[in-house]
Amino acid sequence: MITYISSLMLPCLVLFIVAYGLYKKVDIYNVFVDGAKEAFDMLPTLFTCILGMILGINLFLESNILGYFLDAINPVLKSFQIPAEIIPMAIMRPISGGSTLALLNNLFETYGPDSYIGRIGSVIQGSTETTFYVLTLYFGSVGIKKIRHALWVGLLVDLIGIISGIVIVGLFFN
Repeated sequence: MITYISSLMLPCLVLFIVAYGLYKKVDIYNVFVDGAKEAFDMLPTLFTCILGMILGINLFLESNILGYFLDAINPVLKSFQIPAEIIPMAIMRPISGGSTLALLNNLFETYGPDSYIGRIGSVIQGSTETTFYVLTLYFGSVGIKKIRHALWVGLLVDLIGIISGIVIVGLFFN
């Protein structure tokens, strides 16, 4: 039943938009074509922003900086009883949602979704944002070059989400 309803959602949404456009006497086809033209005009800007972000992510991952960093902070993590397995996910979350989801999936496969590590990973996934992706794509697509305090606020909120996830899961499930 749910599958049937979900398969009808998109066609119903399109039908609603077309019906609303007809009700408002909008030339639906020309408005659609104009919107598609605007998307093609933004494509070069978006492509270069995304390409730069992907290059940065690949350089970060291939350089093994993360492994060296984890080796250095492992004694501190042990003293606070923070599992080192979640740190790659916590570091990658502001950079890339897809890679973080893959890391979370690996945690689920290794430790299980109901494990302490799986729960921390789930809370981190749900309570943080892909800050660099948002700034790169959205600010870059509208031509904002000075991001001012948006980067620092976004990273601070991510840090708060990560720390809160560790603390709350530790209080309720450890």
